[in-house]
Amino acid sequence: MPDAMLIRRRLIVHGRVQGVAFRYATRERACALGVDGWVRNLPDGSVEAVFEGKPGLVAKLAAFCRVGPPAARVDGVEEHSEEPEGLRGFAVR
Repeated sequence: MPDAMLIRRRLIVHGRVQGVAFRYATRERACALGVDGWVRNLPDGSVEAVFEGKPGLVAKLAAFCRVGPPAARVDGVEEHSEEPEGLRGFAVR
């Protein structure tokens, strides 16, 4: 059963976010923060990410995604709340 103190957010990041190490930078930041989840490229050129963890840490990771790594250009982020599923680890899909 997922921890009641954890939250889950799904982000869709738009802009120049593929081919600029966005997914790997997100995984590195997630692992450093202790946030679980995954990140993947979508066919339309955006990036989808799911984060589960403590609210403050998930917020920090979401804030990183609003800027991205140096080569990225983030034009917008859709963020949705979901029920945590108890993910463990962080994967690049």
